[in-house]
Amino acid sequence: MASNPQEDASRPDSIEDAATTGGIPVAPSLAPAMQYVHMGARPTLIDRRAVLIIFLATLLGISAGFIAEFLRWLINVVTNISFFGRFSAQNIMPGQAVPHLGLWVIPIPIIGGIIVGIMARYGSRAIRGHGIPEAMEMVLTNESRIPPRVTWLKPLSAAIAIGTGGPFGAEGPIIATGGALGSFIGQLVPTTSDERKTLLAAGAAAGMAATFGSPVSAVLLAVELLLFEFRPRSLIPTALAAAAATGVRIWLTGNADPVFKFAQNIGVPSAAALASYILIGGLIGIIATFVTRAVYWIEDGFEHLPVHWMWWPAIGAVAVGVIGYFVPRTLGVGYINITDTLNGQFTLNVLALLVVAKFLSWVISLGSGTSGGTLAPLFTIGGGLGLLMGAGGDALFHNAGIDPRVAGLVGMAAIFAGSARAMLASVVFAFETTLQPMGLLPLLGGCAMSYFVSCVLMRNTIMTEKIARRGVRVPAEYAPDFLDLVAVKEAATKDVTALRDSQTLEEVRAFLASRTPEAAHQGFPVVGEKGQVMGVITRRQLLDPQADPAAPISRLLRRPPVVVYDDVSLREAADHMLRHDVGRLPVISRAKPGTLVGIITRSDVLAAHRRRLRDALDPAPPTVSIPFMARR
Repeated sequence: MASNPQEDASRPDSIEDAATTGGIPVAPSLAPAMQYVHMGARPTLIDRRAVLIIFLATLLGISAGFIAEFLRWLINVVTNISFFGRFSAQNIMPGQAVPHLGLWVIPIPIIGGIIVGIMARYGSRAIRGHGIPEAMEMVLTNESRIPPRVTWLKPLSAAIAIGTGGPFGAEGPIIATGGALGSFIGQLVPTTSDERKTLLAAGAAAGMAATFGSPVSAVLLAVELLLFEFRPRSLIPTALAAAAATGVRIWLTGNADPVFKFAQNIGVPSAAALASYILIGGLIGIIATFVTRAVYWIEDGFEHLPVHWMWWPAIGAVAVGVIGYFVPRTLGVGYINITDTLNGQFTLNVLALLVVAKFLSWVISLGSGTSGGTLAPLFTIGGGLGLLMGAGGDALFHNAGIDPRVAGLVGMAAIFAGSARAMLASVVFAFETTLQPMGLLPLLGGCAMSYFVSCVLMRNTIMTEKIARRGVRVPAEYAPDFLDLVAVKEAATKDVTALRDSQTLEEVRAFLASRTPEAAHQGFPVVGEKGQVMGVITRRQLLDPQADPAAPISRLLRRPPVVVYDDVSLREAADHMLRHDVGRLPVISRAKPGTLVGIITRSDVLAAHRRRLRDALDPAPPTVSIPFMARR
């Protein structure tokens, strides 16, 4: 009998008790034919459950496409009723149709704020805010369960808030509604928490794809902000949902043109221009940090008001109405503002005024807790700032080849990359909504720099600050599970303290009384003549005074052992331990089924992390030297 590292002895009976979980009582005489309770590697990455979720996600994407179109129609109807006194679904902005609105424009957002406040008070508080942080919180704390009533309250409240002049885009509420619908479906049919999370993320991605016709960036946004993982079981359903929603959008609108269409294609950037765009991305990253802090500074201010939170949206709407009176273009969805900015349709003075006014209107309204979003306002602010910076750089360095339109595109994407830390989604979104391939390189550099600056300057993001304050820890890095990269045979102890099934109980008790390190364990595998695992026996069983000392210990084996194959991962082994509540697993060979080749314990699983820490924290000494430097 060889030695095995000492295992935690706090639960001496856990091994035998757990070994019986799911097992079938087997008589000692049948021990060689025991059926092992084992975990083997799945033959494929997709099983029947995953196929069901893929099917549901595809149906969800189709539904989200129709819901997005309905919400856009509803926003248009509320806008026309509120500002023009007519029942119409014409897609028009208040400031676009009437450049100079009268004083009557001020009370309209206030009325909308009152209605939204009442809906939040007596309907659901979950409709407050821009949707994505609330969805993230449900994923992280509530097993992706969103109250079903949010599925219809969120789009209705958003249509009222935006239709009465709220400075938000339609995408935020549509994303939130799609996520709520996915969660509802996950609660309607039997699903696991992971499956509900996938459906929630698929619904959110479908909502974004149906709004902008940007399925790839929608999937990336779901991965970066909701899924917190990258695996086939969640990625495939999300991608198919986004693709289905985009297909419905094209079918309903008959329009596959980019949302923010450039009048003229952009060219290949020069080296100096590329450096300028990256610098602009860094400056936008600083501004993204300021914007994030401003949103929560305003929100904290509302928390100190001596009135019930139900009235906060109406108070915030006062600023929306007053600013809208002076700068009508700040009212409503404002997608046309982004297109005009990217095409240089504004003078620099008008653009600067629009950026400042849009920021003030949006940050006050969002901080009041009304139903709105962040993407369109951030794109307007970032695009305007980027174009202003690009125009300034072009004036100072005329020969650098800086295109203010590209600078605006970089600013639009970089402010979201910095404030939300969704870098890949931002880059691909800007490409999908403009279809300008020559913009990809500036976008990648600018968004990466904004992301870098944001990581340096702030811990949380505009999406996570609120829930982080509530004590919710949000994943910030998505790395592969280290335990899934290590095979059991690499971490298992090969020298195992095993007992032979033919040994008598008296012999084993004498061995235990020797107090050697090999005898200090709380559980021992029992093997047959050919080394096959017969079961697991605990110290308590061996010291049971009612047991016959002259009997072989094989008579104490009543149920199959919980074992693991040597070629599965440590993640599967750890899951197997948790599922059966065991502290150690006999390791058997797949090539020679039933043959004991080692044992894996909780300590072995933890010890495997030493390699991960070493790889991450311990720099290796140089292994390559440069000849002329070595001579020095």
